[in-house]
Amino acid sequence: MKLEGSCHCGAVTFTVTSRTPYPYNHCYCSKCRKTGGGGFAINIMAEANTLEVEGRDNIAVYRSRDNHRGAYDADGFGFSQLNFCKTCSAPLWIYNTQYPDWIYPRATAVDTPLPQAPARTHLMLGYKPAWIPVPDGPDDKHFEFYPDEGIEDWHKRQGLYDPD
Repeated sequence: MKLEGSCHCGAVTFTVTSRTPYPYNHCYCSKCRKTGGGGFAINIMAEANTLEVEGRDNIAVYRSRDNHRGAYDADGFGFSQLNFCKTCSAPLWIYNTQYPDWIYPRATAVDTPLPQAPARTHLMLGYKPAWIPVPDGPDDKHFEFYPDEGIEDWHKRQGLYDPD
C-alpha cells in the first residue's frame, strides 16, 4: 500500500510503501508518549528504499540517550532516529540503523486513509503512567515490554499482510 504523509504545517511531505499498514501497535514507552503528545504512539512499518521526501531541509532528527533495550551506538545514543518537522515539530517516522530496510511512519503523519485494525497490541505498559487508560478489547494483547511477535508476523497472523 502506498502511504502519503505530511507534517502539520505542510513543510514536509513523503510517500512510502507498506505491506503492513494496519495501525494496531500502541506503544506506551516514554519516548513515544512524549514525542507523540499523547498517551501512546502508533508506528507503522514501511520499506525504507521506497521513501520519497519533499521538504527534506525541514526535517530534524531526535536521538535519545534513553533506550529500553539497553543498546547504544558509539556516541552513547540509542539506534532509533525520530525524524520530525523542525518547523511544526510533528513526528514523521522512525529510522533505526539496526534495521536499515525499514522505516516506521507515525500513523498520525499518514494522510492516506489507513485500514482499521481488527485488534490491538499494547506494548511497553511497564512505562505507562497510571492516568492513561488502556483499552481491553476481546482480541487485544498487553505486554509489559515488547510483544512476542513483530509487525509483519502480526499482519500475517491476522491474514492482513500484503505481499505485493
